Amino acid sequence: MDIIIGAIISFIALIFSIYKGIFIGFPILISLLIFSIIAIRKGHALNKVIRMAYDGGKGSFIVIKILILIGIITASWMASGTVSGMVYYGIKFMNPKFFIVYSFIISTVVSYILGTAFGAVGTIGVSLMVMARAGGINPNIAAGAIIGGSYFGDRCSPMSSSAHLIANLTDTNLYENLKNMFKTSIIPYGISLLLYIFISLKYPLNFKDSGITSEILRVFNINILVLLPAFLILILSGLKVNVKISMLLSTFAAFLIAYFCQGVGFKAFLRYIVLGYNIDVESSLGPIIKGGGILSMSKAIFIIFVSCSLAGVLENAGMLDNVHKLFEKVDSRYGLLLSTALISVFAAAFGGNQSIAIVLTNQVMKGIYDKLNVDKYQLAIDIENTAVVISPLIPWNISGLIPATTLNVGNAVYLPYAFYLYLIPLVNILYLRFFNRNKIVVH
Repeated sequence: MDIIIGAIISFIALIFSIYKGIFIGFPILISLLIFSIIAIRKGHALNKVIRMAYDGGKGSFIVIKILILIGIITASWMASGTVSGMVYYGIKFMNPKFFIVYSFIISTVVSYILGTAFGAVGTIGVSLMVMARAGGINPNIAAGAIIGGSYFGDRCSPMSSSAHLIANLTDTNLYENLKNMFKTSIIPYGISLLLYIFISLKYPLNFKDSGITSEILRVFNINILVLLPAFLILILSGLKVNVKISMLLSTFAAFLIAYFCQGVGFKAFLRYIVLGYNIDVESSLGPIIKGGGILSMSKAIFIIFVSCSLAGVLENAGMLDNVHKLFEKVDSRYGLLLSTALISVFAAAFGGNQSIAIVLTNQVMKGIYDKLNVDKYQLAIDIENTAVVISPLIPWNISGLIPATTLNVGNAVYLPYAFYLYLIPLVNILYLRFFNRNKIVVH
């Protein structure tokens, strides 16, 4: 009963914080305190509960390092004109008759390079929305294409913090996971493309240029060289170079371009990678091309650490034992994936952010996969195909709330058009249901 009451209080605190615009880290911290008290009431000593929380939090350290690097590289790319270059060339070569499908594809590419949906939405996504509104396109449709495409990279980029978190939690190789993610996304991505092509033909862009390209040329020195940091990441990831090394080399390349092409001094560059980038001259790009930096990742770091600590308490104090029992009769890959999807929906709704959805889904399902002797890479891909893409489908989850707020659309109005997000779990569940119906044999 204590656990149920604690879950209800935590859920109410979460919804209240989202409704009032309070930092979501606070209700998560409250949840950690509530369930720590419940663990003590269940007979666990205080020092043991603290150890549970710390051991759980340690699982986030590798992801925190990646988040810091993402903050650094995002600011460095803005300073070097790399982000502006991607926006410029993307808009320059876009056919207005296929604006919606191009929005999806461009968001896909940018998110893959940046490794973060928030980064893709906050850069190219904002520019695309400006064009959509100016061209008379329904902003809800454009937002669905942009947000759906932006989570392509969040799911399967070598720079994605969620991909690193899942690899770390499941003790799997990142690049092997990425290969599996691409395989299981081919059909959902293809169907999404077809749907966006159909919508594009029905709703073409009636405004060729939003004026952003000319402003970019006024503020930045744009040439093909500014894309080098992005190409470097792609090449090094293809060669399976350690992502931290790839990001550091890309940042160094961005510094050289910022220094020699954009006139950014060394001190200014250091300020940008710590505090975030901002355009120093008066420009309409100011509210669009800004951010990044180590400081910008502080809230995400706090959320991920506390989320992992909460999961550590829930798991080690035995509070998830009864949840495991709900899936004792699962005996097929279809049943496992469906169960993982159900748990991830609850975790995404209860936790309010993608990190908690990932961590809790892993905590609940790991023992079941182990019991059935299912390969840990199958657990990793199942979490990728559920928790990662289901989180932005929950209206109050910050995975969808922040992108919707950034694009200035309602929390749920884009959902019908974010095809890629729900086709990933749907297509894979249907595939296992009708084409892989074999029962799992426990050895």
